[in-house]
Parts: sequence; structure tokens; C-alpha cells
Amino acid sequence: MTQPRITPVILCGGSGTRLWPLSRKSLPKQFVPLIGDKSLLRLTVERLATIHPAMVCVAAEEHRFLVAQTLHEAGLNGTVILEPAARNTAAAMALAALAAQPTDLLLFCPADHHIPDADAFATMVEQGRAAAQAGAIVTFGVTPSFPSTAYGYIEQGAVRADGAREVQRFIEKPQAEHAQQLLLAGNVLWNAGIFLCQAQVLLQALERHAPDIDASCKAAWAGVEADQVGGQVFYRPDAKEFNACRSQSIDFAVMEHYADVAVVPFHGAWSDVGSWNAVAELAVADAFGNRSAGDLANAHHLKTQNTYIHAAGKRPVVALGTHDLLIIDTPDALLVANVSHAEAVKEVVAKLEALDASEALQHRRVARPWGWYDSVDVGPRHQVKRIGVNPGASLSLQMHHHRAEHWIVVSGTAEVTNGETVLILTENQSTFIPLGQTHRLANPGKVPLEIIEVQSGSYLGEDDIVRFEDNYGRH
Repeated sequence: MTQPRITPVILCGGSGTRLWPLSRKSLPKQFVPLIGDKSLLRLTVERLATIHPAMVCVAAEEHRFLVAQTLHEAGLNGTVILEPAARNTAAAMALAALAAQPTDLLLFCPADHHIPDADAFATMVEQGRAAAQAGAIVTFGVTPSFPSTAYGYIEQGAVRADGAREVQRFIEKPQAEHAQQLLLAGNVLWNAGIFLCQAQVLLQALERHAPDIDASCKAAWAGVEADQVGGQVFYRPDAKEFNACRSQSIDFAVMEHYADVAVVPFHGAWSDVGSWNAVAELAVADAFGNRSAGDLANAHHLKTQNTYIHAAGKRPVVALGTHDLLIIDTPDALLVANVSHAEAVKEVVAKLEALDASEALQHRRVARPWGWYDSVDVGPRHQVKRIGVNPGASLSLQMHHHRAEHWIVVSGTAEVTNGETVLILTENQSTFIPLGQTHRLANPGKVPLEIIEVQSGSYLGEDDIVRFEDNYGRH
């Protein structure tokens, strides 16, 4: 008899404030290339494709094209559900369950975990299949390697008839002494936040233990709309109904109350990449405990110990005579922190947000559905950008009220709509877009297009834009 398939569901939410300045609200850690040249989401997609290539991603509206691009690069075309607002894991999982058939087995996984052994992970999931098919909500726990205070714990009970273990209790992130006691007890696992269950089981559990979340999500899904952009279908639940939903994790909403919960241990390598210390552990240490990542040619240690350098700013980063430091360099922000304060980085972000610093939320280089732009220089009445446009892509047909623009082609071929005129420009050619002129930039070629844009005017904000036509569903 053929076993029912397991559909992976990737939860792509999360602001990633603990990995600032590399991770920011506009580009959280799951979308940042952290392991080699691949993002955590890309690695998660590739790992879950071995279980089943047809997967579901639940993501924020503002990250929709980052998710679509990741799926495309991995050669997949999954279902993408867009949350109108962040409402934590209970609501996100409910949406995925509502999109599935009642008896479908759903494997819920965070997008930002690093699990290098895909085969060991798939084996673990299979060990939970029988319990999930019998009606349990199966969670997966990681064998702890040290008394961490950063993770919640699961206390294991007796072995069930289906091969999984009973869950005695869930334990919130403990203090150091309690964590040591838990580790010595020998029957606890780190809570990995990964779940396997039937869609109908999850919805029934929510209906019983969090009826308001269940009702809000069902009302939102009843008004779902779908649209297709570039071959990718996006599902948008009703925003008004979903925004009214209470924000709560699945742990508090369901797992601590549901009667039939099982756990399966995972003995392989795992990291939630939840701090810069965790990121540093992914790099190879030298004889003095120093580690480097990013642009390795620009990371230099001299007479240092236990110092981690992440060089992403395209300039030399030199640590001299330091110890126990984290140095994270990006083009527009630098973080220097003692390793003992890695968990407090989110406080830095909160302080910068209170100061209305754009660097708290957004990178200098910003991803767009058509490519990217990089703000090279900004003054009172001017801004200089590098703009990259993907082959076959185009910006919206638009107009600005307060600025004019000069475009210079650096590489590739540009198709420029400038009022009633359509021009083809190649390397070293340029054009001028007057204030108030309708215009569009497109790349008709087979290679990426890069231009330099010089803006001048009384107001240079991104909200000074009137779109007349757009290929990406923006208004």
C-alpha cells in the first residue's frame, strides 16, 4: 500500500533582528546568503525537496518575490501563501492547513534552521509518520549538546506503540542552573519547532484550544484570492479578517494543551542560527579559535583569539589583539560585540528604530521583484543608485512629482521608455528623465543590466512614485 505523501510547509516569517546588521526587516536572515552563497531558505527548500518537491511556503507580503525567486532557483514551483500581517506560528500553520486536504500530512518547518544532513532529517520525519497518521501532533527534538538557555526543552516520556515517545512536558527557556539540571537528567531534547500532523488534526486542535485564532483564520481563508506573477501563484487571505487574528505561537496556543502529542528525537547536526555566536559556530576555527565568513579575502586576524569576523562591506576588516569579539561589517553598518552579549543584538535594533535610523530595517542594497538597487550616495537634493535589472524583467511604467533622473548604462542593454519615445541604450550610453515624465526601464537582453541612476530634486523618497502599469501586482 502506498504511503500518503508528506507535504513540507516552510514558515518563512521572522524579522531576524538577532543577526543585525546582516539581517534586517526588509531582508531577514532566512533570505541572506549565510552558508556559502546560499540562504537558509534555499538550504531548507533543498532539504525538504527530498521529502516531497511540492511544498508550501507561508510568507509576508513584502517577501513574496524573495520566496518565489528561491523556489525558482531550486527548480521548484511551490504554493506561496501570503500573510497580510505577522501573527506568529499558530495562524501561519492554520492557513497552510486550510489550504490542504483534511487528511494530508503536513510537515511544518522554520525557514531559518541549518540542518546539513538531509538524509538523517528525512529518516527522522519518517519515524514520526505512524504517530501522525494515527492522529497525534508529532514534534521533533534535538539531542542537546550543552546546557543552552536559548532553547526550550521537551521532556520525553515512554515509548508509544507507534514508535515515537510521549511528551511529558514542555519547558520554557531555562536559567543556566536549571538547564544544567535538565541536561544531567538525560531525558530532555531541545525544542526544534518542527511539527508533523494531519491538516484536520491541527485545525481541530486550534478549534478546541484557540478558537478565536481558528475562527479568524477560517474567515480569512474564506476570502482568499489568488494571482499569478511570472508563473508563480500567490494566495492572499482576506486582510481584514486576518489582521484581527490574535498573535500567538503554536507552542502556547496548542502544544502545551493538546492531549495526543508525540516526540521523535533528532541526533544529527542542527542549529536555529539564532545569534551571531551560532553563526560563528558554522565556520571553521583556526588554532586560536578565530573564525571568518563573508568575503574571506577581506577578513584579517592579527594576534587575536576567539574573534569572529563577517566581512560583507567590501573593504578590509582587521582585528588586532582582540579576544572574544564578534565583528560584523556591512556596507552601511558595523557591529562590534563581545560574544557574551550576542543575544542582546535585538536591543540594538530597537534603539536604532527609536532613533528612526533606516539602517535598523533596510539594507543599502534592496531586493526588488525585477532585480535590485544599491544607494551609493545620498545628499540633501541628490541620490546616486546602482540599479540591476534581471534579463527579461522591467520596472513599472511610472512618474515622479519631485525628482528628475539621469541614467547611464554600465553593462547590458536597456530599453528605455521616456515619454512617447522608446530607446535602446547600450554600455556607456545615457539618457535624461525630466521631472513629471512617464518612464520605464526594461532589460530586453539575455544578460543582467546595470545602470547608474542620478536623482536630483526637492524630494527623493521611494514613495514619490505613481505607477501606471506594473508586472508585479503593486499599486
